[in-house]
Formats: sequence, structure tokens, C-alpha cells
Amino acid sequence: QLQLVESGGGLVQPGGSLRLSCAASGRLLDYYAIAWFRQAPGREREGVSQIITIDGSSYYTDSVKGRFTISRDNAKNTVYLQMNSLKPEDTAIYYCAGRGTGWGPSLDGSLYTYWGQGVQVTLPS
Repeated sequence: QLQLVESGGGLVQPGGSLRLSCAASGRLLDYYAIAWFRQAPGREREGVSQIITIDGSSYYTDSVKGRFTISRDNAKNTVYLQMNSLKPEDTAIYYCAGRGTGWGPSLDGSLYTYWGQGVQVTLPS
């Protein structure tokens, strides 16, 4: 069973940057896609970005396009989320999730089987 461990969260000022990491216990290439989700207090979970492990193609929700970049290192079995120009509304717990099979872009959390424990990202408002 795939285990995912996030790291890299913290407190950052608006306009700043953070890079989140998602380390997988197994081979990334054994899974179709890895995605990042986030959940802010009092809000529903939101899909942020997805990467297809075999070819690196990526997909983003509109609110982070141009600011966030997802990437993967298959040799290290790690997926990254580079977050630039951070805004207070980016404050949330960020989770990475794995999807065994599938096709096309999707940030539907119900399609993802494996989830990490989450990492907090906080920006003062």
C-alpha cells in the first residue's frame, strides 16, 4: 500500500514562497497520478494540482495557475509543489494523494486512494 508523507509547510509572509514535498513509499511510476489538495478551516477540501507520473503532464485549479508548479522526481519517488506569490487565502492544510489508475486530468478527491497526513501552510491575513 502506498504511503505518502508531506513536508515543507510553515508560516510565510504574503508574496513569499514555499516548496512542499510528498515522499512516496513506493515507485511513483506504479501509480497513475499524484495530486495536491488543500483544506482551509471551515471550507471543503479543494484540489490544487495533479501530475501524471509517467509523462509529467500537469493540471492546476484556476486559483493557483501561474503561481504554483507541480513536479516529480521519479528516481526519488517524490512529488513537489512549488508555491510562489502566496496569498493569505492559500492558508490551509495541504495533502498529497495518489491515484492508482486513471486517465486525463482530475482533481476529484474521490478518485484518489492514498492520502498523506497533511502539512500546514499559514499566511497571516
